[in-house]
Amino acid sequence: MSKPLNIGIIGCGNISSAYLKACKLFQALRVVAVSDLNMELARSRAAEFEVPKALEVSELLADPEVDIVINLTIPSAHADISIAALNAGKSVYSEKPLATTRADGQRLIDAAKKSGKLLGCAPDTFLGGGIQTCRKLIDDGWIGKPFSATAFMVNHGMEMWHPNPDFFFQAGAGPLFDVGVYYVTALVNLLGPVAKVSALASTTFPERTITSQPRFGEKIKVTTPTHIMGLLQFENGSSATLISSNDVWGSELPRVEIYGTEGSLSVPDPNTFGGPVKLKREGAKDWTEVPLTHQYTDNSRGLGAADLATALGSGRKVRASGEFAFHVLDVMETLLEASEKQSWLEVKSTCERPAPFPLGMTMGILDS
Repeated sequence: MSKPLNIGIIGCGNISSAYLKACKLFQALRVVAVSDLNMELARSRAAEFEVPKALEVSELLADPEVDIVINLTIPSAHADISIAALNAGKSVYSEKPLATTRADGQRLIDAAKKSGKLLGCAPDTFLGGGIQTCRKLIDDGWIGKPFSATAFMVNHGMEMWHPNPDFFFQAGAGPLFDVGVYYVTALVNLLGPVAKVSALASTTFPERTITSQPRFGEKIKVTTPTHIMGLLQFENGSSATLISSNDVWGSELPRVEIYGTEGSLSVPDPNTFGGPVKLKREGAKDWTEVPLTHQYTDNSRGLGAADLATALGSGRKVRASGEFAFHVLDVMETLLEASEKQSWLEVKSTCERPAPFPLGMTMGILDS
């Protein structure tokens, strides 16, 4: 790619600092503007990371200098902000989830097609060195044919550390949409699209007490399931057990494991970019840690945006694409619907497995 594309970031909350740091790594990205409903926060972020402009949202969307909008707003605002950016002629990379409902996700897909612009979405952790190593091991046949998997994301929520944890316990968030999305994304990348699901879901604690500052002692009403147990059947015939919970005080469960006809694969935390990756093949007594085959093992949020930017320049497909994220969204919403109906439900969307990264890339350049 001959020159970087100009990035405007909307949403200057907790996650924005990780993006602003990581964006400096990639030659395809140059952050030229930031925005937030709280303009004092936007100006502070701009000064901290030497971003030229802090703009109102409408100003950033109208700025002809901005090529790509990175949408870091709260989940309930994702669809409207991303559609506004697409309609303004910008390509968009959004934080996860793509939207909080399947209907809004479809609106986004339609808006991207109509505008002719690219749409991408987090999580991009599946592009990190850890899960890319797992993808290569599976694709190269190290565990034979995958037939099953387990994925466990269990903790006791965010009210103990996040300054404003309310939205984590509202519809469109909860453990599945907020963190479980990393696990579903990793599974779809490793095993392919999901055909049907079944689930049970519950809310163990209908009210939460904030124990972080500055709102210590405030109560939060919980309006979404906080313990989801799902079964996933993939188009290739393999299956997975998924538990996503904010109700568990402690656990020694693995993160993700993939089971094949010739071995098992221990996948690292999908909410991170690195390892460890462990393999136990047929006949082995112990697990073996596998050296990572790919780069981007530190916190590389923005990797997906850089991939979108290089795709915009080269014409290739986006790896962390809107279509991929829409399928993940569809899987998650269908899991919640299946829990309500207490039945197996078909996942009506599908997607391509994203192309794996090649070996030997130069750090900061994705199409080398």
